[in-house]
Amino acid sequence: MRGDREFRKVRQHGAVVRDPLFTLRLTEYRPRHGEAWRPRAVVGIVVPKKSLKRAVDRNRARRRVREALRTLPGGLPPCRAILMPNPSVLRAPFAELQGALGRALDKAPGRVKAKRGSGGNPRPAGGVSGRVTSEGSTS
Repeated sequence: MRGDREFRKVRQHGAVVRDPLFTLRLTEYRPRHGEAWRPRAVVGIVVPKKSLKRAVDRNRARRRVREALRTLPGGLPPCRAILMPNPSVLRAPFAELQGALGRALDKAPGRVKAKRGSGGNPRPAGGVSGRVTSEGSTS
């Protein structure tokens, strides 16, 4: 994600999924103004100094989470998300981290609406009906 504006939109309108390893805020994927409709996952990874003091630990947490997202079986659903890892992400086994991320991303707003079948905005023809396998951009 780029800029404070996108982060602010996700913070204000996103659904929160809490896990012992991280906090995830999710919103539906919407293209930026003037951008073509290319459903994908856009994930911003935020590791505050308050939770992990040393830069080495912050970078390691960011790399572990990024790799877990990249190698998720089934890929990432189209969404915009902010992921804030907790210090326990450094000690957790990688498979556990991947499982927790997979469970949290299954609660993505676009996927929940599709299951309920409640109206909403129709997706364009040839739209997204499952997970997108491309890697989301991270910051």
